[in-house]
Amino acid sequence: MSGVIIFTHAACLAHDPGPEHPERPARLQVVLEALRAAHGDLDWREAPRVKLGDLRRVHGEQLIESVLDADFTGYRMLDPDTVMVPASRAAALHAAGAGIAAVDAVMHGEASTAFCAVRPPGHHATADAAMGFCLFNNIAIAAAHACEKHGLERVAIIDFDVHHGNGSQDIFVNEPRVAYFSTHESGIYPHSGAPYERGVGNVFNALLPPGSGGFRFQNTWEDQLLPALDGFKPQLLMISAGFDAHMRDPLADLMLETSDFVWLTRRLRDIARRHAGGRVVSMLEGGYDLEALRECSVAHVDELR
Repeated sequence: MSGVIIFTHAACLAHDPGPEHPERPARLQVVLEALRAAHGDLDWREAPRVKLGDLRRVHGEQLIESVLDADFTGYRMLDPDTVMVPASRAAALHAAGAGIAAVDAVMHGEASTAFCAVRPPGHHATADAAMGFCLFNNIAIAAAHACEKHGLERVAIIDFDVHHGNGSQDIFVNEPRVAYFSTHESGIYPHSGAPYERGVGNVFNALLPPGSGGFRFQNTWEDQLLPALDGFKPQLLMISAGFDAHMRDPLADLMLETSDFVWLTRRLRDIARRHAGGRVVSMLEGGYDLEALRECSVAHVDELR
């Protein structure tokens, strides 16, 4: 079995919400440059386009049609923060397709881990709405594929992005085969993810107050979320790898350092080895300081090797 596979596609660089938008192409560009410099020896693969049937497992027809309609010029606003250009259609299709391909690769034993270096991100997109910079919910599409095509009964989504993955939670809130585990900053967008939101016993949220650093982050995972994840005995771990909880990120107020993401990735790999044959699929989400994003992405992939 080879080391981590990296999935990406040039189309993901062409999605450009505008010069002042924080979810800009430079985010992926710096990640790819850093990963190629540090991990050029890994198995790099071109992400395929997602199939319509895969989208329909988690998204309604109206949302799918709105994203796939590229018959316009300039910018199209899907919500106050979520912008499309004609090239966004291909970016969204390949970003979602990366997750499908990554799941297939680890389930077929081609590698134990995979990282999807793609954009736009996905974890805010609900079944029926694009929002929060997200068009399709990439990780939810991949998790549903893991259940339906590979027959998995316990898939875990671990989300350490600073913003709550409301879309991922909402899509699976009544689906016991998929459990959702998240830490996120309290009091910020999208103002969801309270600890009492439990779904059918498959949702685990923990709030981090503004200013929280690595000590609180690590202890929250150690005391609350990792024991619940271990008890779930996942057959596949999927990570919404957002690095905007880093202390340098401009969109939030947590104070994590790169070493905190390394620590959690290492702990998740331990659980994956214990229950899932080591299988981990990680997908890039947020992270808006380019230097922090570059550093954290490389360190995260280091731990997936």
